[in-house]
Amino acid sequence: MEVKRIPDILPYIREKYGRADVLNAKIQGQWTSWSIQQFCEITDAVSYGLMDQGINPGDTVAIISANRPEWNFSDFGIAAIGAVSVPVYPTMGNSETAFILKDAGVKIALVADEALYNKIQAIRAELPELKEVYTFDKVSGAKHFNALIEAGKANPQPEQLKTYTENIRPDDLLTLIYTSGTTGVPKGVMLTHNNLISNVHGSRGACPVTNEHKVLSFLPLSHIFERMLVYLYLYVGAGIYYAESMDTIGDNLKEVKPFAFSTVPRLLEKVYDKIVAKGTELTGIKRKLFFWALDLGHRYELNGANGAWFELQLKLANKLIFSKWREALGGNVGVIVSGAAALQPRLARVFTAAQIPVLEGYGLTETSPVISVNRLVKGHRAFGSVGLMLDDVSVKIAEDGEILCKGPNVMKGYYKRPDLTAEVMKDGWFYTGDIGKLEHGLLWITDRKKEIFKTSGGKYIAPQVLENKFKESIYIEQIMVVGEGQKHASALIVPSYDALKKWCDDNGLTLSRSQMASHPKVVSLFQSEVDRYNADFGQWETVKKFCILEHEWTIDGGELTPSLKLKRRIISEKFAAQIAEFYKEA
Repeated sequence: MEVKRIPDILPYIREKYGRADVLNAKIQGQWTSWSIQQFCEITDAVSYGLMDQGINPGDTVAIISANRPEWNFSDFGIAAIGAVSVPVYPTMGNSETAFILKDAGVKIALVADEALYNKIQAIRAELPELKEVYTFDKVSGAKHFNALIEAGKANPQPEQLKTYTENIRPDDLLTLIYTSGTTGVPKGVMLTHNNLISNVHGSRGACPVTNEHKVLSFLPLSHIFERMLVYLYLYVGAGIYYAESMDTIGDNLKEVKPFAFSTVPRLLEKVYDKIVAKGTELTGIKRKLFFWALDLGHRYELNGANGAWFELQLKLANKLIFSKWREALGGNVGVIVSGAAALQPRLARVFTAAQIPVLEGYGLTETSPVISVNRLVKGHRAFGSVGLMLDDVSVKIAEDGEILCKGPNVMKGYYKRPDLTAEVMKDGWFYTGDIGKLEHGLLWITDRKKEIFKTSGGKYIAPQVLENKFKESIYIEQIMVVGEGQKHASALIVPSYDALKKWCDDNGLTLSRSQMASHPKVVSLFQSEVDRYNADFGQWETVKKFCILEHEWTIDGGELTPSLKLKRRIISEKFAAQIAEFYKEA
């Protein structure tokens, strides 16, 4: 059968693979599996239960939960009716959640736990169209998800469901995904069945995952990147294992031994920093071997470009050092896909040298999401690029350098906002807001159009390029470069406090976090790091002043988007006093 809509995926894989562990989650310390047959039966029951609650084609149903099989049961159950899913990040604040549920006209909300149930109860008065809330966990006073399933089983409507499903057209709305963005009110991105399915088909050739593989999933399904990949994993017959939490990823990798997983650069940076931190604790010959291997990894080029002697050394490094890296990731990783933000090329280099290929891709929620991705095929990959365009996706570069995209992956538009849609959709092209270039058929991102700023001297600075370079320092966890309309660039820096504490211990300093941030020796250390990375840039764009911050930026703190991008406006407002100090006249 042909897969043209999301509800086509389940019957397709039931017929083709019949997998016993299609979905997997850890419950009370034990891995529990669901077969494709169970998946289909539960999904049908969810559809019947929603129909019993009066949900019709075109109605909206919210899913507010971390990754777990119930997310998939809900997603496919909603889609089979022709209803529209509205995923919401569990970490969103009350006001944003209320805005999304009200704007989308959500009739039923499916939420994970007591905290999220209480969040909905707190804003319920603002949601006149919300009829019912179901919880995946058992919560006192709340209707449990099983009640919806049991109601569906007690009142099956197979013929009506069949009619609903058959009447879904590929161009019908599948989901409304609200992008919190770095500024402003969330916008509802309208994605169709065909948007997602075209991206699944287009990405399949770039993804080496097959029905013989297991994958680990931990990026939020509320984000289009992981959601599309889960559709792809299902389509190729892989077994999906959900990590228990972000804190257990390391343990879950060793237990599951996945062939693939997707990540964002921030998490990969943390993995790398932990590895290097352990390397610095080694002594003698072990320490020398570790940093010899690391140096090889940083100099690695694709396709044997470094020559035979380098490759011979790398073979030895893989046996002695990098084999331990692979074991830490479960020992079976064949590919890591990185997206959502710019990946430092050195990370792609060193992991690939360690026989852990990292493939960076590029896209947006509005493009379902993949526009381009690096492949394992020679010539279709380069460190620092975001790879080759998908076969059915076209890209061109506007006169000002903006990347424009056209293809079946491009959204219908922003929900109830034709004005905003008109701003980004012109003559069939979607204006991404990113600046880039095309070289040898590969796409390269150089910055965000709206984030480039001009100094008072008329020079343009691309902050993301600077930030990505500075984060190569083991002492810099987060950084935001500022300087719009000012004489020079400056930076707010959040240290990697684990690495900084070790440096302090090694230098005989016993300091609290607040003391570290202002201690002259620490400031001197960061000045040397700033000077070191400034050397890669022109004089006009170098960071002249900086301050060290005491606390990390987080989603809960409001400084990061759910996909871990900097909320520049919010950060600028929070640290207005520090920024003002940078430009205070002496």
